[in-house]
Amino acid sequence: SFFESFPVGLKKAKDRVVSYWDQLGAIFTPSTGAYKGVGGFKAIYDIFPKTWSWQSFWSITAFLSIMLGVLNLLPIPALDGGHVMFLLYEMVSGRKPGDKFMEYAQMVGFFILIALVLFANGNDIYKA
Repeated sequence: SFFESFPVGLKKAKDRVVSYWDQLGAIFTPSTGAYKGVGGFKAIYDIFPKTWSWQSFWSITAFLSIMLGVLNLLPIPALDGGHVMFLLYEMVSGRKPGDKFMEYAQMVGFFILIALVLFANGNDIYKA
């Protein structure tokens, strides 16, 4: 029923977050070789089935949403996780990081994100 779907959906979301978090850890562990499976736009295109299915479409859309939410929490300065990191620093130290430092941190975070996008899409090109 409609109301029974909420706990099932929450459990599935929790399971996906835990699974994705484990996969993310494997990607950043070079000995696993999981970084070779990182993909970009073409990899996202390829996970959709060749024939239309509403259930597959919404399942994959939900997975991508959860995946982006988890990535957004990484402590990279240009993401929300980076802002949380600086807020925690401010709470512990009692002082705000300097504006120039924050500006440079945002630029470093932006370049990290661009490097990740280029790496993921470069993997797609390499696999082709």
